[in-house]
Amino acid sequence: MHAWDPNVPNDKLNVLDAAVEKHDTDAEEALDQELEENSPYPEVVAAVSNTDDTTIEGGTFRAWFLGLLFVTLGSGLNMLFSLRQPSISIGALVAQLCVYPIGVLWAKVVPSKEFSVFGKKFSFNPGPFNKKEHTLIVVMANVTFNGGSAYSTLTIEAQRGFYGLDWGFGFAILFTLATQMTGLGLAGLFRNFLVYPSSMIWPSTLPNCALFNTLHDGKTAMDPADTNGWRISRFKFFTYVLVGGFFWYWFPGFIWQGLSVFAWVTWIKPNNVIVNQIFGGTSGFSYGAPFTIFTLDWTTINGYIGSPLVVPWHAIANTMIGLVIFTWVLATGINYSGKWYSDYLPVSDSNSYDNMGHRYNVTRILKPDWTLDPVKYKTYSPIFLSTTFALQYGLSFASIVAVVTHTAAFHGKEIWQRFRNVRAEPKDIHMKLMQSYPEVPQWWFITMFVIMLAIGLATVLHYPLQLPWWAFFVSILMAAFFMVPIGMIQAITNIPIGLNVITEFVVAYMLPGRPMAMMAFKTLGYITMAQGITYAQDQKMAMYMKVKPRTIFWGQLWASVLSSFVQVGVLLWAFTNIEGICTKDQPNKFTCPNGRVFFNASIVWGVIGPGRMFGPGSIYESLQWFWMIGALCPIIIWVVARKFPRGPWRYLHFPIIFGGTGQIPPAVPMNYLMWGIIGYIFNKHIRSRARGWWSNYNYILSAALDTGLALCTIVIFCTLTMTKTEPPSWWGNNVVSTTLDSQGTAIRKVLPDGEKFGPPVGSW
Repeated sequence: MHAWDPNVPNDKLNVLDAAVEKHDTDAEEALDQELEENSPYPEVVAAVSNTDDTTIEGGTFRAWFLGLLFVTLGSGLNMLFSLRQPSISIGALVAQLCVYPIGVLWAKVVPSKEFSVFGKKFSFNPGPFNKKEHTLIVVMANVTFNGGSAYSTLTIEAQRGFYGLDWGFGFAILFTLATQMTGLGLAGLFRNFLVYPSSMIWPSTLPNCALFNTLHDGKTAMDPADTNGWRISRFKFFTYVLVGGFFWYWFPGFIWQGLSVFAWVTWIKPNNVIVNQIFGGTSGFSYGAPFTIFTLDWTTINGYIGSPLVVPWHAIANTMIGLVIFTWVLATGINYSGKWYSDYLPVSDSNSYDNMGHRYNVTRILKPDWTLDPVKYKTYSPIFLSTTFALQYGLSFASIVAVVTHTAAFHGKEIWQRFRNVRAEPKDIHMKLMQSYPEVPQWWFITMFVIMLAIGLATVLHYPLQLPWWAFFVSILMAAFFMVPIGMIQAITNIPIGLNVITEFVVAYMLPGRPMAMMAFKTLGYITMAQGITYAQDQKMAMYMKVKPRTIFWGQLWASVLSSFVQVGVLLWAFTNIEGICTKDQPNKFTCPNGRVFFNASIVWGVIGPGRMFGPGSIYESLQWFWMIGALCPIIIWVVARKFPRGPWRYLHFPIIFGGTGQIPPAVPMNYLMWGIIGYIFNKHIRSRARGWWSNYNYILSAALDTGLALCTIVIFCTLTMTKTEPPSWWGNNVVSTTLDSQGTAIRKVLPDGEKFGPPVGSW
């Protein structure tokens, strides 16, 4: 029932399957017993306790009060900060760390008098602050902290800030509730696939779990026999790394910014185009990293991709394979062949250009009603993209198809058997311990899903979103269809694959020339699935920490409702009270950077459309081959692996190979290479040679580095950036902006003003 997975130690689950098929009851009972004693995955064993104290209550008044307080503060601040350039996002790890001293102080100073309301007794102070309360608070915070502001607010920003449309509070709150909470129903409906199986380890939750255990139970010295000679307690280790990381980030973050991208080769030849393209770390190929270019900035390593300490080695290796094949080999070949008019464009950036090498001016091709003017379009210019940016569209096509064929080939039997007989699944210790608590009835999730579906449909029908009712259901069906395969990949590998490109592609063909429909469809289809995966991930974390399922259900529900109202309120307040908001010259830099990108995407996809971008005769027509490549590669590997099961090809995972480097651009190969090197050191080398140290300290190290960085970033932003304090003027900071690479101007052919490149005028 378990398709082979390179993350399974010693293939224990496969051995169990073989024992069941052979009716070897002794082997079956032995392996079942091993699963009942602990998880079969060393990552989980390293971060999660295999015991539970059923007398500890997580859903206390204190937990609810602090959880809702952090939801209110975090969602409001994230919404406000997201409107500013540079923006900042307060993550759940910050909430996890900051709420701990508050909870401990609460337990010491608040009276413990007991009250009774409607026959139920509770106390403002139920005793020591415990990790189940802590978990509930973090789960509530993560509903709103994950990704910063609610994705629906980007649609509202684009409408009010750039289209000049104001549909009022009613639309804003209904659209936000529908897009934020429909995924909660999907998470519950698919929990048998994404939450309960032991193989769904959700690596990103493990640092949180390790930190919970460290803060509440990890203050005693370690036995050197278990940690390869180390004695320091996990709590002290976390504290030392956090403090060190906090103070260190002042250097790459403010004092010596050259440490973020130490591209010393480009510093020697700052005006040489080829050198800056090949060795550049901001807009180049980053060849030779980490020898020709490296970073000493944790933000640069994990900012785009996440912490390499929590990603399984096989996922890192597949990502590196994709990087070499598609960025270093294919993109380099395309770039220096001159295809896609790459001679006139940067190697790697996320902007769009016209045929004069300037940023594409979408206002030059629009009618007053924001629809395409074909005459203006033909006299202006088609859209041109940098080499890596254009290639990413092809890789997005391949990855989304590969998700389907890979899941069908490698996990189809497992999914079908689990669907038919869920209760026959072997349960690890965590699932067994959770059976002590009442489960959430399935009808709760069904009811939630139906209510949110009704709200979403009513919003689409009542407001002029240009989206017919049938297209609304197509968007929800896309989210539901992809949630299990994409969720399984993320749960096993920690590599997210989004539906943002495919939803844009589908709606642009279904409803051409409708930018409002494009924004609504993309938000409904993409974020419904993404939010559902977030809910499922947090349900797994709560399962690891043994918090009652019904408590988590209500925590996620009320946190989503409250954060929706808070973020919509802050957004509408900002548009009413911040003069010049969303304009490029807004004095306090409230320029709506994310809403601006969303607006441009609505024009590119909703007005110009994929037919003009990728259709027959277009500049990027060849990218359509990636659909077939993505569909066939997983099937070919599955056939070969079935015939030769011990070959190295069985480790290939094409959804990750195609989609693992999806952050390029704005990320560059250097970001991924440094990420991959650190991932190899800790999750391959150290894990193999010093398993005791890795088991006790690896996830604590990740949590401490992330938290120290987040706290320092907030301090720098609030004390220096907001007060317009300039970094010190010296070589270590000035060198950052002196190269063609850092300026994004490493272009082989720069046209004189007035000259054009590309296909003949009017032929596009």
